Amino acid sequence: MSTTATTPARTTVPDGPARRRSERTGAAPSTLARRGLLYATLIALLVVFIAPLLWALSGSFKQRGDIFATPPSLIPNPVTLENYRNLLTTQPFWNWFAISIGTAAIATVVSVFVCAMAGYGFAKFRFRGKRILFAVMFSSLSVPFAVILIPLFILVVKSGLANPWFALIVPWVAPAFGIFMMQQFIVQAIPDELIESARIDGSSEFGTFRRVVLPLLRPSLGALAVWSFLQSYNSFLWPLVIISDSTQYTLPLGLNVLYASENRSYDLVLAGAVLASIPTILVFVLLRKQLLEGLVAGAVKG
Repeated sequence: MSTTATTPARTTVPDGPARRRSERTGAAPSTLARRGLLYATLIALLVVFIAPLLWALSGSFKQRGDIFATPPSLIPNPVTLENYRNLLTTQPFWNWFAISIGTAAIATVVSVFVCAMAGYGFAKFRFRGKRILFAVMFSSLSVPFAVILIPLFILVVKSGLANPWFALIVPWVAPAFGIFMMQQFIVQAIPDELIESARIDGSSEFGTFRRVVLPLLRPSLGALAVWSFLQSYNSFLWPLVIISDSTQYTLPLGLNVLYASENRSYDLVLAGAVLASIPTILVFVLLRKQLLEGLVAGAVKG
């Protein structure tokens, strides 16, 4: 008489792709929930940020009496171009626009170059008093601009440099934030061996900076250029103090004059705001790649 032994059946665990597929299937509900929450948050933020711009764009094509009509309407009815026509014919808008664009562009170019050189000096050179000078420069970030407004105004006026095309550029030539940003990026992204190799090959210090350092700084230079342009272009307090001629106002000052007028020219203000936003949008579109690369470059040590 023979006995047959029965062995318990073994459960087969899928390996390889089948196992990974099983794990993904099990985690899908929670992953989809998190992803849905993330998208909902991003969409809500997008609506919050873009709604004022859409309202300004819509109001710029409305008649003044329809801007605050109840209930509000996003689509103008009827559509009118009178706001833009009145703004461009009755106000020195193109003077404001030219001064804002010109001073912001010059300030951006000078600021990017000066900050890159200063950051290179702090990052790669050793000299007496370097730590103290860097500490003083860095601590100036905690000083509000309003604190130095009056001393800066007196210094510019006493020096005979109150011309708008010069005075509007001076405060943005060497910002401490830009110098610190360049110094940090150069320390992380540019090895000392690369600079030493250029020196051994006979390159001068400025030649090394121009041929070796600047090309590697392109992402951070783009990010700094966007920041510098916005700082100068959107400046209000300093132009308010230094400029007295209404034809030499910058765009923020000019639009504030229209808003503060007795008639509260909201129609002209909205039209001017739409036109004033075009340069900043173009700067972001043209430098968006360098801006994003520059923002994330500091998080990765080179």
